[in-house]
Amino acid sequence: MRQRRRGRRSLKRVKWILAIMLVLVLAYFGVMAASRHSTDNSGESAGIFGEQAQNDKITHVLLLGVDRRDGDVGRSDTMMVAALDEGKDKAALLSVPRDTRVQIEANDYEKINHAYAYGGHKLSQEAVEKLLGTTIDHYIIIDTKAFERIIDALDGVDINVEKRMYYEDPWDDDGGLVIDLYPGEQHMDGKRAIQYVRYRDGEGDIGRIGRQQKFMKAVLAKMISPSMLPRLPKLVEEVKSAIETDMSLAELIEFAGKLKHVHDNGLSAQMVPGQPAYIKDVSYWIPDITDLRELMAEQLGLELSDAAKERAQADEDAYMKTLPDGMQLLAQSKSSGKLPEEAAKKPEEETKPMKPEEISVMVINDSGINGAAAEVAQILQRKGFIISGVETGKTSSRTQTTIITSTRNTDVFYGMPFTCVIMDGGSSNQAVVHIGLDYRK
Repeated sequence: MRQRRRGRRSLKRVKWILAIMLVLVLAYFGVMAASRHSTDNSGESAGIFGEQAQNDKITHVLLLGVDRRDGDVGRSDTMMVAALDEGKDKAALLSVPRDTRVQIEANDYEKINHAYAYGGHKLSQEAVEKLLGTTIDHYIIIDTKAFERIIDALDGVDINVEKRMYYEDPWDDDGGLVIDLYPGEQHMDGKRAIQYVRYRDGEGDIGRIGRQQKFMKAVLAKMISPSMLPRLPKLVEEVKSAIETDMSLAELIEFAGKLKHVHDNGLSAQMVPGQPAYIKDVSYWIPDITDLRELMAEQLGLELSDAAKERAQADEDAYMKTLPDGMQLLAQSKSSGKLPEEAAKKPEEETKPMKPEEISVMVINDSGINGAAAEVAQILQRKGFIISGVETGKTSSRTQTTIITSTRNTDVFYGMPFTCVIMDGGSSNQAVVHIGLDYRK
């Protein structure tokens, strides 16, 4: 009897550890919040997705990756919604770009990552529920500063880096940010993993979302491997200090029990469909609400009810009427929710310069000169380049204007009507422009 009780205690401990592991898999790349503790939402799911969901129990978990700083509550820097169909052991991830323009209670329309700063996870939840048209059942929050320690507790993760990633910015990251990764399969510790998930290219936040989801799947694969068993104590210690959640231990264990099945059935990962836009030097992601809600159902193999389709169209029509005068929609970059992938090219094509209409450019104003990014974006658009985003940087004192692109495309950017230094280091079909104080000289 004593051995059986010991075995039960051991089994309970393993289940609890697996639950913590599941929280880690979901948590780093997080989104928003929920204060509800619903245990049966099948009726509500049926109302959203139609009769096909009558026998399904669909649970939505809002995940927040929060970057907290001294004297600052922080913002939800990375956002996802995890949906689990418990009847089919299927799961789906929906990434919400942090620049998504939504209505935030008592604050009009702003970027969705501002909601956490205004009212924590509760206000974030309200904004995301209105966008998705469905209820969020639970939330998980993780402090992103714990990311490096957690990955090291995992003994690192194997990832196939899809391209050369080089970025150096002395004005970023409290003293300088350097990202220096080469393509190919490699084992990443926490420090290099941070470089991978933070790298920004011409796709801006949209490209980074794709890398975050790819990395998340690699973490999931690592966690269900036998090699994790001896590392569990250290992992649990790190994760326990890094997360906040409203999920009970029993609920975490229930989710954990489905982890292997979810991995085997495939984890669908998409992002909110829409298109980039900007007004002055502020960049936004404008969601396509009808496509978004269709995508949510499609990820779980379900269908929207007719009532839900009508509601989505009405919500989209009302939303589009709120767009302010002067907002520039970049329709040519509209996304269906599928994340960008590096196009396969023949070796002989890799040194041939691309055409401007084949290159996506992110424009970042690091000069403090009002409207400079919008001006540069318009110049580049007239030359045929695709503008993926326009935004204000973390500094207003950068001295030089730089254009970072691949060696094959440096010639394409010569002849700009403003002073700039063209640097190698970008992807073949992308570029990033950082505007400095020399822009007005």
